[in-house]
Amino acid sequence: MNKQHRELEALRSDAGEIFRGCLVAVNPYKAVKRFVHLKGESLMLGMEGGPETGLDLTGFDRILIVGAGKATAPMVRAIEEIFGKKIQKGVVNLKYGFTEELAITEIIEAGHPVPDENGLKGTAKILDLLQGAGEKDLIFSLISGGGSALLPYPVGNILLSEKQDITRALLACGASINEINAVRKHISSSKGGQMAIASGPFVPDSSTFRDVQGIFAKYDLKGIPAAINEHVKAGADGKIPETPKANDAVFDRVLNFIVGSNILALEAAKTKARELGYETIILSSMVEGETREVALVHTAIAKEIVKTGRPIPPPACIISGGETTVTIRGEGLGGRNQEFGLAAALDLVDLPPRVVVLSGGTDGNDGPTDAAGAVVDPFTVMRGRDAGMEAARFLEDNDAYHFFEKTKDLLMTGPTNTNVMDVRLVLVG
Repeated sequence: MNKQHRELEALRSDAGEIFRGCLVAVNPYKAVKRFVHLKGESLMLGMEGGPETGLDLTGFDRILIVGAGKATAPMVRAIEEIFGKKIQKGVVNLKYGFTEELAITEIIEAGHPVPDENGLKGTAKILDLLQGAGEKDLIFSLISGGGSALLPYPVGNILLSEKQDITRALLACGASINEINAVRKHISSSKGGQMAIASGPFVPDSSTFRDVQGIFAKYDLKGIPAAINEHVKAGADGKIPETPKANDAVFDRVLNFIVGSNILALEAAKTKARELGYETIILSSMVEGETREVALVHTAIAKEIVKTGRPIPPPACIISGGETTVTIRGEGLGGRNQEFGLAAALDLVDLPPRVVVLSGGTDGNDGPTDAAGAVVDPFTVMRGRDAGMEAARFLEDNDAYHFFEKTKDLLMTGPTNTNVMDVRLVLVG
């Protein structure tokens, strides 16, 4: 191995180490333990040394747990350790494989991102538990990334199969996660703040039925199930109630806190990169848009650093987060992070071998694959060509997984039991 390859391997190793540092920082078990603690008969919510919200536990007869998401199991474990036998019961829906041993709370594994029958059964159990709760019950609702898909409970005459169809259509057309969730909330009895009235997570919904109609029109969706169209139209016409909004009195007894987020992961990446000797900059934790286009923005920054040393000089680490979208045109296998990596790799071929790009999902699952994402460099496309593959063709077929499987560029972590969207790193040596 010559000097150039050794330096490139060092950059790839650093990228992996920085990404792993992100995962440690957003460990959901530790996040809950930092935020939730007891002082005598009071429950204290907040970081020690910072502002805290207190609740007198003597005013409650029971403690219940509900929730859903890829990071929810370790969150529940933390709450169970804090409260022990004071917890009477709990039910949570988790993505297949994202489980832990829990002492009290019942785990139901279910489908994500397309909901399935297990998700429906688990949501029914959660709603049943909530409907039996009263003013003397303290309820912990532990929601993490993936929770929306894992709480399917179609409203009215809408069937689960119809909700699955619209979910697949939205995923394929390139709709953003916010747009997908707006639709989900308006065709469900378990989202958009409706759990606060014992019928969806406990957060007010700012989207409307008219917004959903706009999303359908924006992507020119065909074949929308009649039951969904009729329900959305009835809501837009004011014939059925909107999802609960911020001024609804139902939220007067609800407290919502964020204990882990994408920006925390990015800050951890910045800290780790600086420890490794890199100049660093965080672009944004809210990057959205078509994945291939976002990838080219990141490689353009890499080119600028190589050529002019701007916006920061090498050794440099550019950091961004958020959740991009992929418009599916082909029949291949992959996810938005692998798609990002392949689009980036095609644009890196003319750069010197001192640039590495990593894109990874913090949950460890990118799309319907076992990879978190990919790590690429200026030789990635050549490695594919040596294996008889043309990167552009694989990108056109949305088949990044099979390309990177051969080039050994997949980012593999296994299920991480956390989920704060994606982290992207551009390293220039």
